[in-house]
Amino acid sequence: MTRARLGLRLTHVGGPTLLIEYGSWRLLTDPTFDPPGRRYSFGWGTGSRKVAGPAVPAHDLLPVDAVLLSHDHHADNLDDAGRELLGSVPVVVTTASGAARLGGGARGLRPWERTTLHVADRLPLEVTATPARHGPPLSRPIVGDVVGFALREEGQDDGVLWISGDTVLFDGVRQVAERLRVDTAVLHLGRVRFGLTGPVRYSMTGREAVEVCRLTGARTVVPVHYEGWSHFSQGRDGVEHDLADAPEDVRRRFRWLPIGVRTELDA
Repeated sequence: MTRARLGLRLTHVGGPTLLIEYGSWRLLTDPTFDPPGRRYSFGWGTGSRKVAGPAVPAHDLLPVDAVLLSHDHHADNLDDAGRELLGSVPVVVTTASGAARLGGGARGLRPWERTTLHVADRLPLEVTATPARHGPPLSRPIVGDVVGFALREEGQDDGVLWISGDTVLFDGVRQVAERLRVDTAVLHLGRVRFGLTGPVRYSMTGREAVEVCRLTGARTVVPVHYEGWSHFSQGRDGVEHDLADAPEDVRRRFRWLPIGVRTELDA
């Protein structure tokens, strides 16, 4: 089964929040639906302000079959309205530690563990957790656990849909390129920084996205997590500045989704 037959439609709601229509499956990543203006504390003296609300209200996206939650402990990946939405979703897949906090049957995965989603009259969907590190080396005890997700419907053989989750480029991301055939990569960018920690970064830059594109050979790269929050220090313009130095064959693989618009990726 090729991706053209399977079908892939994406709606970028804002920040890291993405509605994925993958064949007959409807999946939502990192639900953030609070209105703009509110400030949030991330702990250890860090925080952020939401500067843009969701382009699509949560109720317009339901029903969904599952939420793929990179991590549950930062509001820019799960805010109050997103947390409320989880009660309307049959399955939440997240980190092992996040599943313990959320309860309610959330499925917790460690890197390279798998779970399979089942719905009657559909092909099963395999979800593999991929490594992510939300900051510099040795930062995990402070920033907490994070995962990405690779999706493959039963019978599909043309590469996975990979969502990086909040991560920097590190050996775990390079393992994705070594172990998986990636067709479409959804990359969390934004070059997250905080005044308290100066130049230390907690998510990828445009230059790192170019390197990930090169490593994975992804046919399509979709940037998310680059707008909507004050701690994102590199927006679309900055990413495109980095892309300008990349080879043309890499640049043309990047696909910017119009926010709030349902987009057929094979169109």
